[in-house]
Amino acid sequence: MISAENPPLPLAPHGRLLVCATPIGNLDDVTLRVLRALAEADLVACEDTRRTQILLRRHDIRAKRLLAFHEHNERRRSPELLEQLRAGALVALVSDAGMPVISDPGFLLVRACRAEDITVEVLPGPSAVPTALVASGLPASRWSFVGFLPRKRAPRERLLRGVADTLVAFESPHRLSATLDLLEQIDPDRPAAVCRELTKLHEEVTHGTAAELARRFRANPPKGEIVLVVAPPTSK
Repeated sequence: MISAENPPLPLAPHGRLLVCATPIGNLDDVTLRVLRALAEADLVACEDTRRTQILLRRHDIRAKRLLAFHEHNERRRSPELLEQLRAGALVALVSDAGMPVISDPGFLLVRACRAEDITVEVLPGPSAVPTALVASGLPASRWSFVGFLPRKRAPRERLLRGVADTLVAFESPHRLSATLDLLEQIDPDRPAAVCRELTKLHEEVTHGTAAELARRFRANPPKGEIVLVVAPPTSK
């Protein structure tokens, strides 16, 4: 509710881009700032308008306008959004889940706004990366997020061998078994955790050595969204 203590979001001279983190599973994890931004924005740029509508309905928000903004149209749509920002619009940017730009659309638009001194405000919130890292129970003082692991074996192996810190990566459930088999070949005693469906009804965090996890998921291929956390290499 807007009141004297909670005035509308002010507009910068050239509008403002609000980069909004959205829930990675549980719809109640959204922040109050993000809900307010979605309600007040002139336009909400969504990776998938249907997914965003689910969040809006859950919190009884009627957005003024939704616009599809995803990896296939980001290059074309960014200039359109930039033009509206120049005209003073308040634009909220959301992805399907988590923080836009992090392995999701938004980088081109944020970079263009920075180049033109258009205000970019990041509204922090849920992210699968720190959620998985903390849930894994693996060392978190130094860690590297590498996005999605390479599809091809050779670059995937170079990455797994080359990262000296705790590694956090997104992985497809269809490729997880092959990745764990590879990790077992490289360092069978290396601790790891497979974090599946975080914050959702069937959340599961499975710990073990690379060899143990490879055996488990070889026999039982997983479903759902996967974050793989791998501890630093074991001493030789």
